Amino acid sequence: MSQNESLTTEEVAAILKVSKLTVYDLIKKGTLPSYRVGRQIRVDANELENYKAKGKGTAPLNKGERTHTTGDDRMIIISGQDNCLDILARELEEELDEYRFLRSHSGSLDSLIELYKGSAHIVSTHLLDGDTGEYNVSYARKLLVSKPFTIVHLIARQAGLYVAKGNPKQIHSWEDLKRSSITIVNREAGAGARVLLDEQLRIHRINRSQVKGYANEKTSHMAIAGMIASGEVDAGVGIEQVAKTAPIDFVPLITESYDLVMLNKKHNTLVDAVITILQSSAFKRKLAALGYDTRKTGKIIYEQ
Repeated sequence: MSQNESLTTEEVAAILKVSKLTVYDLIKKGTLPSYRVGRQIRVDANELENYKAKGKGTAPLNKGERTHTTGDDRMIIISGQDNCLDILARELEEELDEYRFLRSHSGSLDSLIELYKGSAHIVSTHLLDGDTGEYNVSYARKLLVSKPFTIVHLIARQAGLYVAKGNPKQIHSWEDLKRSSITIVNREAGAGARVLLDEQLRIHRINRSQVKGYANEKTSHMAIAGMIASGEVDAGVGIEQVAKTAPIDFVPLITESYDLVMLNKKHNTLVDAVITILQSSAFKRKLAALGYDTRKTGKIIYEQ
């Protein structure tokens, strides 16, 4: 191996006989110097040889071993409400087990704000731009101004309206929500489902004052489904997966792009580790088992 040669993380992992995510971990700690060419991390061969020469004190971690990293440096916050984020957290913790992957259940807009402030590290969003029909990019560009970030696709899922079993009031469209005989329950401000409803009302020129129950808020899809199942209200915005767990019906109206947003740091090791997991066949199978569309899972949607 030439000392002037540069190596990919895959090549480094093969030489050290460790996983690619362990290599990311070494780079993140600064133990193994690296640099970036486009989206790819490169390690100079002489830096790898220097690392190997240091011997026992800094040998690469085997799975299950831990370093002295403590406190906030070990905490990675994953923000969002879909159950697929719990699967992602477990996958990440299994591969990078010296870190604690903690879950926050903030809505999409609040999650982006947490990312901007540095109080979250991986955030999920499903924010519809009604003018373009696209999801997430315009919101991230506005809220993460001056901060480089990556958006990667997680899943596609069906969103629409929860209605009572048998749909007795024949609710089939957004326009039906302005009927005086229909009462809805809404999501809280900052939730992606709230943004979806607000954008659809704007697009269809429906004043929120025409929508009975607009100000009645709940903080989860399950809470909304529960109110409809109990007969307290007639409709509410939600996703198909939750409807399958409650005695209600679901009216699909739009396919959402549920994406992850992460800040680009010096080495981007967290971004690369997440993308590696998302692109794996095993992870996609787990999401597909929940009924999600994974055809574009792991695709980079936007990067700056």
